[in-house]
Amino acid sequence: MAIDLTALRAQFPALDHGLAFFDGPGGTQTPRPVADAIAATLTGPLSNRGAVSTSELNAERAVTGFRAAYADLLNVPAAGVVHGRSATQLTYDFSRHLAKNWRAGDEIVLSRLDHDCNVRPWIQAAERTSVIVRWIEIDEKTTELDLDSYARALSPRTRLVAVTAASNVLGTKPPVRRIADLAHGCGALVFVDGVHYAAHDLVDVPAMGADLFVCSPYKFLGPHCGVLAAAPELLETIQPDKLLPSSNAVPERFEFGTLPYEMLAGASAAVDFLAAMDPGPRPGRRDRLAHSLGSLHDHERVLRTRLKEGLRTLGDAVTLHSRAADRTPTLLMTLDGRDARQAQLHLAARDVLAPAGSFYAYEPFTALRLPDAALRVGLAPYNTADEVDRFLDGLATYLSR
Repeated sequence: MAIDLTALRAQFPALDHGLAFFDGPGGTQTPRPVADAIAATLTGPLSNRGAVSTSELNAERAVTGFRAAYADLLNVPAAGVVHGRSATQLTYDFSRHLAKNWRAGDEIVLSRLDHDCNVRPWIQAAERTSVIVRWIEIDEKTTELDLDSYARALSPRTRLVAVTAASNVLGTKPPVRRIADLAHGCGALVFVDGVHYAAHDLVDVPAMGADLFVCSPYKFLGPHCGVLAAAPELLETIQPDKLLPSSNAVPERFEFGTLPYEMLAGASAAVDFLAAMDPGPRPGRRDRLAHSLGSLHDHERVLRTRLKEGLRTLGDAVTLHSRAADRTPTLLMTLDGRDARQAQLHLAARDVLAPAGSFYAYEPFTALRLPDAALRVGLAPYNTADEVDRFLDGLATYLSR
């Protein structure tokens, strides 16, 4: 079986504009069923959650449906699913929650591979509590994490290890389970940024060894919000600052204020859309997700190979920095003697969207001594071979000027 790309693309109104979108790592386009779910929830009727009126029950169903959908997507209990405005907001929130129990002289371990979302909140929390920050370095040749540096960074004083499941700029997928096992051996919690990973692979939070895992539905066809997943038993041990009348139940105690019910409904619809891309014969949503995302992986692998082979024909004019053996279909490149931002403009004039920048990846750009802007090309479910060829032709034209 395979994804019917023509039928899938017909569900994305944005594609009618003729743009070839390679900006998926920054946020994907939205299929019609997701927008319909948002609109239907907003026009309800809709009230605050309750058990009396239809409008109250609609809100309650949006919340329970969201938790059930992300329980299936991430393989965690529904009571371990927390909504947030973004992965960044959730990471800041939990950095403050967890730092309440840190003491001067404790240590945390961060990764040079990570988006700043999984770096700065922890550094700032460490500064407030006089906690020492250690680092997992990047191997410049492979763009993989240097696990020897990780072993040196761990100690009996380590309280937290924060690491990405996939780099948003290089695509590198570190061995998270191995990293988690070593952290747990020191008694540390493991916080995993899965924002980029969840867009390309089936997530299994327990199998990964993550204690806390964050992702962003808008990176995989949903609306702009964030999700944190953890074992409910762990969440019970974490006490956030909260309003006195608000619920102290898990996971509600971590969700401040009235929930955006329409966003929850849209985020749930995105999970259902992923599960329906190539659902396979089994009835359960988790099984359908596994089959669909397996087909997506095959589709993206074919396009990534086509993209890499095309870039190779451009010779030394293009330096590809995505070199890890295990990585997502996201490629970061610099152009010999050329400004990546000018390349972006050249491509945009040809209706090809491939952004240039550093993409909040301050640590990787610094560690690899990259210029302030590089060109990033990321694949999404709706991309086609023809679009890859359009990108390659546009880039070749720019480099030949």
